[in-house]
Amino acid sequence: MKFHTDYLWFNTDKHREYINITGKVEQAVQKSGVQEGMVLISAMHITAAVYVNDAESGLIQDIEEWLQKLAPEGPDYHHHRTGEDNGDAHLKSLLMHHQVILPITKGKLDLGPWQQVYYAEFDGQRRKRAIIKVMGE
Repeated sequence: MKFHTDYLWFNTDKHREYINITGKVEQAVQKSGVQEGMVLISAMHITAAVYVNDAESGLIQDIEEWLQKLAPEGPDYHHHRTGEDNGDAHLKSLLMHHQVILPITKGKLDLGPWQQVYYAEFDGQRRKRAIIKVMGE
């Protein structure tokens, strides 16, 4: 079994941002030499997420509006009593989840026709990272 690890670093321009990282994941798979296996992509911060969906700006806006309804920015979350002000970002991360596992077939990331991999930042404008862990034969 082979293993390969890459880290992606982010310092977003905006507080919330959605970044297509499909190409970076494909590069890690290619570098790994794995022909059959899987790749784990995980946000290494509790106010970010990794997800798979369509690369369509209207959908990204729908996701943003949906998350704002479910975990709006601004309310006095209990978490804010610790001195933080990002309670909504923690909840958004839980809704979107922090990681995905994707198949590798014949040396390539095996996604559906419209699927893309995204890193979602909910408390940005500071240095954060995600891990790409490729595993297989």
